[in-house]
Amino acid sequence: MVDVADKLACFQAVTGLEDPDLCTEILQAHGWDLELAISSFTSSNQSSASTITSDSDPRDSLDPTQSASSSGLVPAPNPSIAWKLVTLPFSVISGSLGLVSGAVGLGLWAAGGVLSYSLGMIGLGQGRGGESSARLVSVSAAASEAMEFVAAFERDYPTTRPNFVGEGFMDALQRSRNSFKLLFVYLHSPDHPDSPIFCERTLCSEAVAAFVNENFVAWGADIRASEGFKMSNSLKASRFPFCAVVMPTTNQRIALLQQVEGPTSPEEMLTMLQKVLEESSPVLVAARLDAEERRNNMRLREEQDAAYRAALEADQARERQRREEQERLEREAAEAEQKRKEEEEAHERAAREAAEKEAARARMREQKALSLGDEPEKGPSVTQVLVRFPTGERKERRFHSTATIQSVYDYVDSLGCLEVEDYSLVSNFPRVTYGRDKQSLSLKEAGLHPQASLFVELN
Repeated sequence: MVDVADKLACFQAVTGLEDPDLCTEILQAHGWDLELAISSFTSSNQSSASTITSDSDPRDSLDPTQSASSSGLVPAPNPSIAWKLVTLPFSVISGSLGLVSGAVGLGLWAAGGVLSYSLGMIGLGQGRGGESSARLVSVSAAASEAMEFVAAFERDYPTTRPNFVGEGFMDALQRSRNSFKLLFVYLHSPDHPDSPIFCERTLCSEAVAAFVNENFVAWGADIRASEGFKMSNSLKASRFPFCAVVMPTTNQRIALLQQVEGPTSPEEMLTMLQKVLEESSPVLVAARLDAEERRNNMRLREEQDAAYRAALEADQARERQRREEQERLEREAAEAEQKRKEEEEAHERAAREAAEKEAARARMREQKALSLGDEPEKGPSVTQVLVRFPTGERKERRFHSTATIQSVYDYVDSLGCLEVEDYSLVSNFPRVTYGRDKQSLSLKEAGLHPQASLFVELN
């Protein structure tokens, strides 16, 4: 079930009514049947618009103020150019815009796209009785009819002719709006006896065709085709050949600026076209200037936006670079701090290991010094030992002749004069190395009694 708010919003978009209370009353009066309410509202609007006829002087049938305010371009300096407003049938609009077609009009031409989307969303493809409420018109149907007319016209008049556009009426009307030109409309009646002569002598004359091609957007249709028939009814064409000059307005209506019915000479047609073009020229020029001003303003805003985005991107890039530089500095500082801590820890560890090693050596020296015992007094069984170190320092001590060479090593170790542990005791004359393999020999057995001179040789 479609929500009431969605129906109300859709009805406002289609009809152009801004008063929500009035829209609610209309919908309630039709039992909230959106399609029925739209048909009723637009049919009443179309009936009121159809009261404008061309029986009297066409320039008196429309108030000049209304004509100027209804223009889709800008208010005309000369209000006589828009002498009649014609309400287009809904089927013509839907044929070009691809909407659901019917015999009713829209409240706003610009709301056509909104209606197409909204009806599709709420599923109004079927009527209340289960039958289709309207036929679906292909988006390309109007264009197909236009292209068939153009092909037939070019085949019948292959030389000079107006360049009719091969698209639907609404698309041609939009093309004229975009190009700031009036729309020249020709409704062709193949069965009318005056049509061939009019086309050959007037419409396809070099002067008329060149003037139309240069100053107008030309659209033509066969009145036997669907859109041609509907447009002949909308423009109330009573005689053929039929030509008209129209201008788009702000809603589903068009401003009928001039119409020509029946046979017309090239001079009369050219005079009429020149006159309507002169009268509408201020409107077209003002519209073009207004559009150019809007484009310039839009381009200026785009340039300002682009400059702002460029400045913002530059600021962001600088901020990103500053942040990356700060992160790099912080990372380098953190790495340096980590390296400093590691070096401090390594230094502390090395110092601790050196201290532990030195303490171990001190304990070792103390233990070896204790193992030597007291130095014996001089006597026949006492050996005098002189030890020379690589630094030139000399140390001398007495040992019992029965003491081992290991005792001399222990003595050297207890002095703490060496930083290394791998060394040998060597005698000069004769040169004998007392390595670890001879440490168990006594001084007397080693031939070092009663006195010995040894020097320390680093391995």
